Amino acid sequence: MSKLSLFLFIGVTFALVFPAAHGNELNIYTSRHYDTDQKLYDAFTQRTGVKVNVVEGGGGGLIERLQAEGSRSPADIFITADAGRLWRADDAGLLAPHNSQVIEDRVPTSLRTENWSGFSRRARVIYYNKEMGPPAGLNDYEDLATFDGTICVRTSSNIYNLSLTASMIDAHGVPQTEQWARGLVQRLAREPSGNDRAQIKGVAAGLCTVAIANTYYWAHMMQSADPDEASAAQMVGVIFPNQSGRGTHVNISGGGILANAPNADNAKLFLEFLVSDEAQTMFAQANNEYPISPDVPATGIITQLGPFKADPIDISLYGENQAEAVRLTDRAGWK
Repeated sequence: MSKLSLFLFIGVTFALVFPAAHGNELNIYTSRHYDTDQKLYDAFTQRTGVKVNVVEGGGGGLIERLQAEGSRSPADIFITADAGRLWRADDAGLLAPHNSQVIEDRVPTSLRTENWSGFSRRARVIYYNKEMGPPAGLNDYEDLATFDGTICVRTSSNIYNLSLTASMIDAHGVPQTEQWARGLVQRLAREPSGNDRAQIKGVAAGLCTVAIANTYYWAHMMQSADPDEASAAQMVGVIFPNQSGRGTHVNISGGGILANAPNADNAKLFLEFLVSDEAQTMFAQANNEYPISPDVPATGIITQLGPFKADPIDISLYGENQAEAVRLTDRAGWK
C-alpha cells in the first residue's frame, strides 16, 4: 500500500493528503437514521475528497446482511447505536482492529475496544413530572424496584434496556438483577410499548410516575415542531441515577472497520475524523448527544440537564452480558 495519509490534529484541524492512485470512496452500513449525519459525511468528503456512500437499516438486520454478503460485501464500516450491537458484530467476526493511535488518545478506554469505538454518548435517565416533583427516595436505578409509584418503559427486548440490564448484572450479579426486574414489572403503569418519546409523554400525561428513556430523545422533543411533543418535554424533569455510587448508565453510538473492507484505509480515516474536535462538536450541536472525547464540552439544549457522573463500566460488557439479560428479563415477566 502506498503512503496514504498525514494527520494533524491541532484543535479542530483535520489535514489529509491522498494520492490520486487510491480509490477515494467509503461505503458505510449504518443504523443511525439522523439527517444530521449527512453533514458529517459531507464534512469528511470536503476535507479528504473521499466520496461517502451510505446504506441505512436496523442494526440487527445490517449484521445479518453483512454475514450473508461475507467476503463479497462492499461495506467498509458498520455504525450502530448501542455497544451491545457492536459487540455482537465483533463476536460474529465481522470487525477488524482499527490500529488507531488517534482513537486510543481521544476515546476513554471503557468506551472502545480493539475492533470498535464509540464516537458519541447518550445517558439513560429517569424522568418525572415537574408538577408532582421528584419521587422521594428515588435516586438510583435500583430504587425503581421498590418505590411507591408507577413506571413507563419500553420492552425488555429493546437494545437500550438490554444494555441497562447488562450493566446491572455487572454491578449486582444475575439473581439480584432478576429480583430488580421483577420489582420493576410489578410497578409498570402499562404493558411496555412505544419508543422513548412515548415513555416521556406518559409521564407528562400523568399515566405513570416516572419513565426510563435516553437524554437525546428529550432534547429532540424540546426542539420539536410538534407542540404536543415540545410541551411534554417541558413538563418533565430528569434524575441522573446513581450519582452517589457507580454513576449513570451511558451507551454509545459507535463503529468499526469491517474485516472485508475494500477501502479499509479510508474507513480508518473516517473513524478518526469522527473523534476529532470538529466532528465531536457536530454530534453535540446537531443531534443532542454527548461528545465521546472528554476534551470536547457538551453544547446546546442538552446542557440544560446539567453535568453528571457516568458509570465507568467497560461497555463491551453490555454485549457479553446480553444473553443473560434476555433470559432474566423473560423470567421476570418484563415483556
